[in-house]
Amino acid sequence: MKSTQTGDARTRAVIYCRISQDRTGAGLGVDRQREDCQALAERNGWDVVEVYVDNDVSAFSGKKRKDYERMLADLDDGKATVVIVWHTDRLHRSVLELEKYMNLCERRGVFTHTVQAGEIDLASPTGRMLARQLGIIARYESEHKGDRIARKRRQKAMAGEWAGGIRPFGWGVPTGETKKKLDRKTGDEIEVPELDMTKAVPEEAEALRFWTDEILSGASIRSLVQWCAHKGVLTTRGNAVSHTDMRDMLLRPRNAGIAVYKGEEVGRGKWEPIVDEAKYRAVVAILKDPGRRTTPGASPKWLGSLLYRCGRGDCTEYVFVTQSGGRRFPSYRCQTGHGGGRRAEVVDQYVEDTIVERLSRPDAHELLEPVPEGVNVAALQAEGEQIRARMRDLGGLFGAGQLELGPFTEGMETARAQLDGVTRQLARAATADPLAGLVGAPDVRAAWKALELDRQRSVLRALVEVTLKTPRPGRMPDGGYFDYDAVTFRWLRTP
Repeated sequence: MKSTQTGDARTRAVIYCRISQDRTGAGLGVDRQREDCQALAERNGWDVVEVYVDNDVSAFSGKKRKDYERMLADLDDGKATVVIVWHTDRLHRSVLELEKYMNLCERRGVFTHTVQAGEIDLASPTGRMLARQLGIIARYESEHKGDRIARKRRQKAMAGEWAGGIRPFGWGVPTGETKKKLDRKTGDEIEVPELDMTKAVPEEAEALRFWTDEILSGASIRSLVQWCAHKGVLTTRGNAVSHTDMRDMLLRPRNAGIAVYKGEEVGRGKWEPIVDEAKYRAVVAILKDPGRRTTPGASPKWLGSLLYRCGRGDCTEYVFVTQSGGRRFPSYRCQTGHGGGRRAEVVDQYVEDTIVERLSRPDAHELLEPVPEGVNVAALQAEGEQIRARMRDLGGLFGAGQLELGPFTEGMETARAQLDGVTRQLARAATADPLAGLVGAPDVRAAWKALELDRQRSVLRALVEVTLKTPRPGRMPDGGYFDYDAVTFRWLRTP
């Protein structure tokens, strides 16, 4: 298309740039694409009225491209009559998307020019045929490359090697060498340190081990997220650690040196395990336990919030702390809102005194859960590996058509049940008793005070069930007004 000018009238053009990590021109940053497109516009005497940029978005992935959609809307409004791109595959890798674009161009009289392939005349049958062929070729290249990448990743995973992606927390020690990488923000090639993904980063490895031990001792994910915020620990992307981040990091099989492909364990990795496998399996069993109690909303600030039970009448619901009703002091009240409250500070202090007194007795050691005897961790781990291998074999036979759906499903269900049993046994062997740090301590009260609230609540949960019954009215025999007898204890562990 030649520029046709009348007086001061000039052809209006727009430029579209897109960069992604695995496409033609990926080595070209957005700035380079823009410069080449701008030069083409100047050679033809066109006025560039807008530049649209989608950075690190694949046209093949199907994800929405905000600037591309904005460009289509502007072209439909008559903003320009020429679209300039570096190459056709910057615009489309989907035939359906191409058809929509061609219909718009034909309806609004828009021409497409590329730096690499020249003009694409979408107004002519020949031009549309060429555009479709280019689109089909581009899609084939994407699918072929995607298949090749998938095979390579599977091969690496099966061999226990690092398959690439975001650096996992805990690994990646600089080798002293550098490599080229595409900057997602600018689209330019940059030099970054080469990392040895078989080596553990000492401070991150120590954090992973600490988190694992804390979970095994009864801590919550929430408390570990707070610990990270206090210590300034960030994810490998440089973000604050969220609840989801922490859970994902704790459940990562890589921690125990286990290689995974598409969510399935495929063998041992060729990297340094950070966490003992028995402890890792125990953490998985704890965090994935359907009966695991979690507290939604804000972090609990009181010892018995949603742990003490209401005992007024026949009610057995849990209580929480509120200052509603014009009360001056925080009070435990039933979730059902049927009325009546107990002063939170006094109840918690009484419960604390009772627990400390019980754990200070000479027979307190008898309250500890017995260490599982005869648990052969190595044998359990070997049994787990055999079960997983059997599951992989079943999947392979079913995928090859050599096994019907019924036997496959039955075999997988049996294997999963057996694996669940192995995991639970490993969890028993590795989980620490919440009472362990208190029983036998020289000063039980000092040891209790040293615990975070989350750990104190774990002790309470494991040791005793507290119920707040309806208190007696009036002054008590001790001269006060708090009815201690209405706070009852059902010990969950007895000598």
